[in-house]
Amino acid sequence: MKDVLRFLLTEAPDSPALDSVEAWWRRHLAVVPRFPVPADQALASGFRMDRMGFAFASGYQAALRSLFPQLPKDQRAALCATENGGGHPSAMETKLTPKGAGFTLDGMKTYVTLGTHAEVLLVVASEGRDAQERNRLRMVRLDARKPGVTVEPLPPLGFVPEVPHAALRLEGVEVAPEDVLPGDGYTRYLKPFRTVEDCHVNLAVLGWLLKVARRCGWPVALREELVSVAVMIRALALEDPSDPAVHVALGGALTQVHRALERCEVAWEGVDVEMRERWQRDRRILDLASKVRAKRLEVARQRLAGGLGED
Repeated sequence: MKDVLRFLLTEAPDSPALDSVEAWWRRHLAVVPRFPVPADQALASGFRMDRMGFAFASGYQAALRSLFPQLPKDQRAALCATENGGGHPSAMETKLTPKGAGFTLDGMKTYVTLGTHAEVLLVVASEGRDAQERNRLRMVRLDARKPGVTVEPLPPLGFVPEVPHAALRLEGVEVAPEDVLPGDGYTRYLKPFRTVEDCHVNLAVLGWLLKVARRCGWPVALREELVSVAVMIRALALEDPSDPAVHVALGGALTQVHRALERCEVAWEGVDVEMRERWQRDRRILDLASKVRAKRLEVARQRLAGGLGED
């Protein structure tokens, strides 16, 4: 922890402009070797970015490395889950079908973050239904250049437009047995990723905000509050993302993040217009999936109180 704290508090808070996803990736890769823990990579790479969108992208990559440590360090990855029916396990219609010694993959993913630039795809697919008619999901690791993989760029969002998104079409894609990851695709990967992503994206944004705070001379007390909240979320990022106690603690930590952001509002008035307007546009990304977080927190409370709760 002390290494990344020292980095955040003493590294020069410069922010040379980034003009492309490739430029973001080069800067992200320059930081990664210094910090072996993905949570620290999120903080440090977020600090190095010139805008919130690229900090978010670094937090997303760190989250994937946290849950999928076998991913190549030098290749951009993307999680492919959302379909026409949404992201719930029952909505997954992409099929993983046995064929010879391996499998084939067919289906459509409607929204893939960094999909146009991903080199490795992590695809949630169905093997069919079990005796209780529940969707049996697996996670498939896929080279984005394989025959049968088609990436279709989507229009930029109204916030963090620098981060591209895409739809993904899979038609008869051949899959080797070793590329079907062990364990249930939902309980082992997709469900915990929601928590892992919350931790690492918020860490990256906090790292970026601390750079802005130091560069623009925000009050010392405000800078130290951002550091203390980051320490809290980092600790949770190292815990089991399926533990309801972690979900309750993370709910409180994210509340602290929003309170800290509210206290930053006055300080933003002293930041140059372009950066301030970009922040006001992009901060909406922190509120995405707020209903999912609220449900996760309520279920965690019920489980800790002795109730069963629901996924």
